[in-house]
Amino acid sequence: MARPVTLFTGQWADLPLRELAPLAKRMGYDGLELACWGDHFNVQEALASDAYCRDKWALLKQHGLTSLAIGNHLVGQAVCDLIDARHKSILPAHVWGDGEPEGVRQRAAKELADTARAAAKFGVKTVTGFTGSSIWHATYAFPPTTQEYWDAGFADFGRRFTPILGTFGQHDINFALEVHPTEIAFDIASTQRAIDAVKGHRRFGFNFDPSHLAYQGVDYVKFIRTFPDRIYNAHMKDVWWGKGDGTVGVFGGHTSFGDARRYWDFRSVGRGMVDFEAIVVALNDIRYTGPLSVEWEDSRMDRVHGATESAAFCRRLDFEPSARAFDASFDRE
Repeated sequence: MARPVTLFTGQWADLPLRELAPLAKRMGYDGLELACWGDHFNVQEALASDAYCRDKWALLKQHGLTSLAIGNHLVGQAVCDLIDARHKSILPAHVWGDGEPEGVRQRAAKELADTARAAAKFGVKTVTGFTGSSIWHATYAFPPTTQEYWDAGFADFGRRFTPILGTFGQHDINFALEVHPTEIAFDIASTQRAIDAVKGHRRFGFNFDPSHLAYQGVDYVKFIRTFPDRIYNAHMKDVWWGKGDGTVGVFGGHTSFGDARRYWDFRSVGRGMVDFEAIVVALNDIRYTGPLSVEWEDSRMDRVHGATESAAFCRRLDFEPSARAFDASFDRE
């Protein structure tokens, strides 16, 4: 059986789940990767109430849907970030608190650990999310930045995330970092350093998303083959790059998504430049059996149209790996 095609609900959090669920089914999805914002999944309510989890499942099943992961990217971002006023808009009030940076980071860490507990109670095995980073602002190495400086940032990540991963392990849940600019890991090299920082903790893996790698020039298929045992979830999201007017570079020029001057921008799945067929082959080679979860983002397209065509694209492209060699019939022995 081919992999389930699911929809990550983060970009749909303006819709109540009772409206999104039937819409997702009509658009062709098998399930939802529930975001921990809007009313889609509330970590603390899930922990406090058995009925909350039962009601979520009842709603999903009413519309013929399942759930294989929940996503808590927004809270995860605050665990290692240098906190500023922007974080207030993405965090629950009880995590933001008085906004004092270290307090925010500690409360975010607790909330992410609680997300593992909530995931176990809800009955899924994967939490997708972000980590934030204390050293992302120093990615471009000026003023001159030493390896010791970056080492300290990875050490900070390891110190903050190792206890969180301990909670994930206690509850048999995997944390799947969406490797992404602004995170501790944003390409293959930094991903390896992040693994090393948590001493190879087996609960630390990745939500593979080619769109964040491709425009940087990172080989996104090589990412799959480099970390085959740590691909815990896969986001299907497309991007094109090298298409601007030459006035904005890869760093974005402080322009907004959808600005025609941009060097890169996200596209509806199948309408960008990502080689999804090579991705499916690589996922088959590593025996990935999890969902293909569409994270739909395209500033120029109606989202229902885009998400509908994205589901159909993924379903058409996916295929089961062969159980036998194609030339086995030639052997007469």
